[in-house]
Amino acid sequence: MAVTIPAVRKESLRDAYGETLVSLGEADPNLVVLDADLAGSTRTQLFGKRFPDRFFDIGVMEPTMMTIAAGLSFGPRTVFASTFAVFAAGQAYNQVRQSICYNRANVKIVATHGGLLVGPDGGTHQMIEDIGLMRGLPGMTVIVPADAPTTRSAIRAIAGFQGPAYVRLTRENLPTVTDGKFEIGKANELRSGSDLTIVAVGALLARGLVVADELGRVGVSCRVLDLASVKPVDVPALLRAARDTGAILVLEEHTVETGIGALVAATTTESYPVPVRRVGVPDVFGESGDAWAVLDHFGLSTSRILDEAWELLELRGKVQ
Repeated sequence: MAVTIPAVRKESLRDAYGETLVSLGEADPNLVVLDADLAGSTRTQLFGKRFPDRFFDIGVMEPTMMTIAAGLSFGPRTVFASTFAVFAAGQAYNQVRQSICYNRANVKIVATHGGLLVGPDGGTHQMIEDIGLMRGLPGMTVIVPADAPTTRSAIRAIAGFQGPAYVRLTRENLPTVTDGKFEIGKANELRSGSDLTIVAVGALLARGLVVADELGRVGVSCRVLDLASVKPVDVPALLRAARDTGAILVLEEHTVETGIGALVAATTTESYPVPVRRVGVPDVFGESGDAWAVLDHFGLSTSRILDEAWELLELRGKVQ
């Protein structure tokens, strides 16, 4: 089914991150930033230009960067470490596990270029397993903002507590769909509804909102939850959604094997089982192509989301 996507303002999540780092650095002289030869892409160069004595480019040595970040955090300092998601969660996984999480180090990993939206870089760089890897680590906070305002709030939030955190950002600019309200451990309800709940993160949130609005035009009441705080997850909000709407559709730019859908299904099944459908990347690697075309190719299109929503509504007897 064809869906019209409205034109909305898009912003860079990476720019929002870099600018927020500068603001935090002005307020906190103990905040330091590390990068692995990608400061222009991750936007940590904004911090480096403003505070060169507190910025360290480690070079193409991501595992070493994570180990150094852990050591610096025992200063005590708040340490931000950035690189692409495929390197932060993949190449450096063991150092994130052993040096950062095992020691509860005060390191905030902000990984850019997550998911399929790195497009032409192809399957080797389209990191679609990182949320599952990071949420599986004891003590790790995991955040996936859907737009620039939430990114700004989330970066400030993780800077304000002791312990490790992982934030996943996209390379592509994303529509601004929230007011930036963010609290660790809380889901943000962007639409109220009683017939169906859409739970989404990152780039898929905007598409979920489009589908919710389409359904609203034909009388379907659709709740939309922004699950930017993946870990800790807002269990009460998910259980309320299950009880109130009876079905949940989860949208994620991540493998469905270990992602948000698996988390939502496990959470609701324990206390209030309802049908949960997952729209995400199937059990395959990505492919090279235009960023948004790749998203559609793997079934993350707005039309597919709408079709899945209708099937859930039919399953629950809420539409004919």
